[in-house]
Amino acid sequence: MIKSIRFVIDASVGIKLFVTEEFSDKVQSLFAHLVDEIPAELHVPDLFYIECANILLKYARRFKRPIEDSLADLASLNGLALQSTPTAELMEEALTLANENKLTAYDACYAVLARRLAIPLITADDVLLKTIEWAMWIGDLDLEK
Repeated sequence: MIKSIRFVIDASVGIKLFVTEEFSDKVQSLFAHLVDEIPAELHVPDLFYIECANILLKYARRFKRPIEDSLADLASLNGLALQSTPTAELMEEALTLANENKLTAYDACYAVLARRLAIPLITADDVLLKTIEWAMWIGDLDLEK
């Protein structure tokens, strides 16, 4: 029986699809499962897209990465079969979780979504990893295609 892949991913993971960083190879492997016979379910709160845009903007400003490359990356990102949940559905629970755990409300949205779906949150964010028990380090992800 083929095992279904279901995760919430945060922007610290998603950005590695477009910017070469540590564990970009694992992210490439994870996203490749979106086109499997039984496709992976990768869930994000809708703020994921603007967070990725902001990271790409930082690369353009700090490292002189061409903005045209970032725009092309955003077009590709928008074309992926990600399952997006409106932050309006998560914000109240995220605010409470953020307050209790000294997280940003942004990060708490990912954690709340993962908790609601009863699936792991895949992250490359040390704070989330240390704070949220259902978070999993991207470096520990082992998927065989």
